[in-house]
Amino acid sequence: MAKESSFDVVSRADINEVRNAVNMAQKEIATRYDFKKSVSSITLESEALVLVSDDDGKLKQVVDVLEEKLVRRKVPLKALQYGKVEEALGGTVRQRVPIAQGIPDDKIKAMNKLLRQRFKKVKSQIQGDTLRVFSASKDQLQAAMAALSEEDWGIPLQFVNYR
Repeated sequence: MAKESSFDVVSRADINEVRNAVNMAQKEIATRYDFKKSVSSITLESEALVLVSDDDGKLKQVVDVLEEKLVRRKVPLKALQYGKVEEALGGTVRQRVPIAQGIPDDKIKAMNKLLRQRFKKVKSQIQGDTLRVFSASKDQLQAAMAALSEEDWGIPLQFVNYR
């Protein structure tokens, strides 16, 4: 019998890259002329970003600067889950942006179901917020990766621990 190969499906954003992108965005906001005399800022609090600005228009500009820096650092924008814009002290607006880490239960179950329906020689197992996929055929594993990549899950997917 052939040795089984496997890989894990995960959804993680590299927090160090996010931190670097936030620092670069803060520097740009501090030096740009259109942000002069503005209270615009971006802070990273554990697993969420907090965006603060004078009004909705400036907040959209802050989001644009942040997204540009995140893309440059190769952080997937699907990892950001924008919350609603709320009023803050001093006439400013604030928006919390949680960073998705791990695959939610409903999506991981849907992925598991998709793999079991399409691929008879592929086994999958849910392990917390990751999905481990096994098969004796590496071609079947690559086809499973392609099938998972084709679907829009609303979160970034990475395939790790390919053995």
